[in-house]
Amino acid sequence: MKNLSLVLNIILIVAVAYLFIDKFSGSEKAEEGNSTEQKDEKIYQNVSIAYVHSDSLLAKYDFMKEIESELGELSQKYEKEYQNRAQGLQNEINDFQRTAQNLTVAQGKALEENLMKKQQNLRVYQEDLSRKLRQKEAELNNELYKTISDYLKEYGDDNNLQLVLTYSRGSDVLYANEGLEITNEVIEGLNKAYNEKEATEASE
Repeated sequence: MKNLSLVLNIILIVAVAYLFIDKFSGSEKAEEGNSTEQKDEKIYQNVSIAYVHSDSLLAKYDFMKEIESELGELSQKYEKEYQNRAQGLQNEINDFQRTAQNLTVAQGKALEENLMKKQQNLRVYQEDLSRKLRQKEAELNNELYKTISDYLKEYGDDNNLQLVLTYSRGSDVLYANEGLEITNEVIEGLNKAYNEKEATEASE
């Protein structure tokens, strides 16, 4: 799950850009006759900013927990399937080594070639399982992107926000006033929407 934090940051950056453009596209058209300097000055005077702690959001968002659980279970399932096949092949190799002296040269060569082919197929199978896991992770990340993006747009519209930043250790934000933090409100809203959706789907 090491990519999820990066994905969340990308989600929020894109959502910020969308909110910013969506908020001011209308005012730019209305003030088409004004100078660029006047437009910029008006925009800067009316920017409302808030931020969330991405680590807290990742840790407390129920959908994130579902994603981690689902990917963890799928990873274990694929690993078990691979190990079962690998163990089966290893058993065949052990049998071949144990009985090789009783085989003719032609028989031994045929069995050896067959085992090499099975080894190649096992590697292909392992790569296919890894591809499926990455594909599932990408699908869940896309769903996560849409969920957070849609919610931030709604939250931004309701609270007259133009910028929502992520604030965490290692981010570009070096200082943020605690009065601008909306982490808990965003987590609460996301979880409420998520749980309502789960309840609706369970009742259907």
